Amino acid sequence: MFDTAIAGSLPKPAWLAETQKLWPQWKAQGAELAQAKLDATLLWIKAQEDAGLSVIGDGEQSRQHFVHGFLEQVEGIDFEHKVEMGIRNDRYKAMVPQVVAPLRLKGRVHEAEARFLRAHTTRRIKFTLPGPLTIVDTVADRCYGDRRTLAFAFAELLNQEALALQADGVDVIQFDEPAFNVYMSDAAEWGVAALERAAQGLKAQGMANGRSCTTAVHICYGYGIQANNDWKQTLGQEWRQYEQVFPALAKSSIDQVSLECIHSHVPPELMALLKGKDVMVGVIDVASEQVETPEEVADTIGRALQFVPREHLIACTNCGLAPMSRAVAEAKLAVLAQGAALADRRLAGR
Repeated sequence: MFDTAIAGSLPKPAWLAETQKLWPQWKAQGAELAQAKLDATLLWIKAQEDAGLSVIGDGEQSRQHFVHGFLEQVEGIDFEHKVEMGIRNDRYKAMVPQVVAPLRLKGRVHEAEARFLRAHTTRRIKFTLPGPLTIVDTVADRCYGDRRTLAFAFAELLNQEALALQADGVDVIQFDEPAFNVYMSDAAEWGVAALERAAQGLKAQGMANGRSCTTAVHICYGYGIQANNDWKQTLGQEWRQYEQVFPALAKSSIDQVSLECIHSHVPPELMALLKGKDVMVGVIDVASEQVETPEEVADTIGRALQFVPREHLIACTNCGLAPMSRAVAEAKLAVLAQGAALADRRLAGR
């Protein structure tokens, strides 16, 4: 059957944090918060398994935000004096930390949750990290003075954590790069190279240890928040942003590319630009509370199969589900697996 996976995030339970927010406030502190994060992770591991997904994630339950969760363990980042900054080419404003000194990791970033995830499922596991270009677009630089230089500085830190995550037993390490759909020239000119630096050595180390770690990049049109939905309305009848970066990714060492598909205006033929790569096709809409039917999911997979070989297609969500309600997210997980199973039966003529 087709592999199935989520793009990354899942809603946080109401007892852990504020709900349906991108930067939710935690409901506990200290050791109580640490335990609550793992409890929420276990809840979503079970939910994904029950839904029938073949690749399991932690739902990013231990992170307040998909970028800032990594930055909290980086020296040279000032969280005490956040400044307001435009994100994704001023699509929306956010309070962001500042880069004030040379960057280095304080230590491991996601060891606890990665090892917890590995210990609580026998299925393949995926862990997400923010990509270098997207991090650069989510901080205020007061030190490096050049986006490319800053991106490669972050890439080195991401690589340290990625190699450690592989040693923790992670099967797929995915870097999230929604900024690739905004700064297309930067993405093609040096963003993909920075991404490869972040993933450097994963295959070599994995083979030396008798196991291989798959590398992935997730490129979407953003969470289902109003600012992103409004932006999509300005993109016209065809969204061709992928066209500028997919050729560079096709030539890269990255194994998998996650993209937005269902209910988008992305021409499906653009997927053909990723020849040779595994393609995580977004078959679940994260911008709508309407739960898809298995038939809709299977139909989307069927359209993608015109451009992606069956053995290279993975059914996925368009983006993270963090801002959604828990009940809707659970229903969408179930339909994701059901739709993939239906698409498989259609191919087999059953």
